[in-house]
Amino acid sequence: MSILCNLGFWVFILFYGSYLSKQLLLKQQGIASDRLGRGNKPKQTLIIEKLLKAATFSMAGVQIFSLYNGEGINLFSWSNRMQYTWLFISFIGVAVFITAMITMKNSWRAGVDASQHTKLVRNGIYRISRNPAFLGFDLFYLGFALAYSNPLQIVLAVFCITMLHLQISEEEKFLPEVFGKDYLDYKKSVGRYFLFF
Repeated sequence: MSILCNLGFWVFILFYGSYLSKQLLLKQQGIASDRLGRGNKPKQTLIIEKLLKAATFSMAGVQIFSLYNGEGINLFSWSNRMQYTWLFISFIGVAVFITAMITMKNSWRAGVDASQHTKLVRNGIYRISRNPAFLGFDLFYLGFALAYSNPLQIVLAVFCITMLHLQISEEEKFLPEVFGKDYLDYKKSVGRYFLFF
């Protein structure tokens, strides 16, 4: 097994392990953090959340396949240096994602849910991005897909990033109802993804 595969495996474990650990920690406190595709919400929101959930589960399987079986079907013939660069971008995504989860503390949720009361988090990494967890997902998926350029993984990464963007749009319809003017002021002052973007 190559060094690149070993590093990719640990980036993969760090990302999904941190996500599952956060869910388990919240569950131990009686908080149901996985709200994707659940609850009473508009049909469009439910569809987007269910597609997003299916895409993210599928992505994990395709990523493992790409690590261990995909070498013969790589779309790009990157140099080792370029593959390490893409993997580093993926790792930055993991770091951004973990930082976002830690900053959110007990307000962390996956999906829209009006029945749960959380607080609006604007400190830490949320001062430069309204959606750092989604930014982390995007960087992780993009970097990993290009480091191990299995065509199926690249297509699925584009699909996942699109679904994450649609999820943000759904959340942006929901958050003003929950947080009112505070959220609208926050939305004006901090970019959706990073700084002013």
